[in-house]
Amino acid sequence: MSTVLEAHELTRHYSVSRGLFKPAATVQALNGVSFNLQAGRTLAVVGESGCGKSTLARALTLIEEPSAGSLQIAGREVAGASNSERRQLRRDVQMVFQNPYASLNPRQKIGDQLAEPLLINTDLSRSERREKVQAMMQQVGLRPEHYQRYPHMFSGGQRQRIALARAMMLQPKVLVADEPTSALDVSIQAQVLNLFMDLQEQFDTGYVFISHNLSVVRHVADDVLVMYLGRPAEIGPAEALYSRPLHPYTRALLSATPAIHPDPDKPRVKISGELPNPLDPPSGCAFHKRCPYADERCRGERPQLRLIDARQVACHHVERISA
Repeated sequence: MSTVLEAHELTRHYSVSRGLFKPAATVQALNGVSFNLQAGRTLAVVGESGCGKSTLARALTLIEEPSAGSLQIAGREVAGASNSERRQLRRDVQMVFQNPYASLNPRQKIGDQLAEPLLINTDLSRSERREKVQAMMQQVGLRPEHYQRYPHMFSGGQRQRIALARAMMLQPKVLVADEPTSALDVSIQAQVLNLFMDLQEQFDTGYVFISHNLSVVRHVADDVLVMYLGRPAEIGPAEALYSRPLHPYTRALLSATPAIHPDPDKPRVKISGELPNPLDPPSGCAFHKRCPYADERCRGERPQLRLIDARQVACHHVERISA
């Protein structure tokens, strides 16, 4: 199984003005994220709003340049790549956005929007492009007459199918999906998720699936990356993480996930307070101000990722917490 995406200590900082006569501040939106993604597998990225998930998505899709770290797409390093190399890299990694209507051109017919990646990146004739577009439309459950329609003529679920079809037109090696089902009705979410999985099986695409919904993540993910304030808190196989979460933050996230039949014997893990200000992150472990297990070491020393029970965890007291 080949590695299609590899990030090592990926970092993205922003300089923010604080007003006249004040020095600029630095927002550490992404701070040392590392992972490997194999073809045909799905890495889910989860965490609260403001933890750096969308910043990571923009870095992986080359929308923004990382401040530091290494990013390789299909074995090719992004840093230092020429313009022609970057053009090829952008073909290999595509993105599906949260709001499908905002990501589609309201003045352009669907058939033309789906054909646009082929027009820009291939030498196919007009008839060949149309044939490929119609084949992809059929794969995502759209009818031939939809080719001449505009985005406003479709439902939310259909628009997300269109967005997914456009992302898959070039058969990319990596697909980054940023909250692709959060804007859809619950009854439609399962259909779209199944479509994602069917296309992955057909094209052997590696997915980076960003979501708040841990129930959805459990359905699609092979591995899970839990982020907190721009850093990985826990990363490992989804089955191990869901059956026995180790980091206190992971335990709290899973505990807060709604369930149709909740287990009354399962203890609830509660955390208080808000995500810290990224302009002024706390010293030591970023989670220590909200963690019930924090001590003096947590306040002064930042934990590094350690391999424990088939996954990596950034916590000083994993052994004591999980005992």
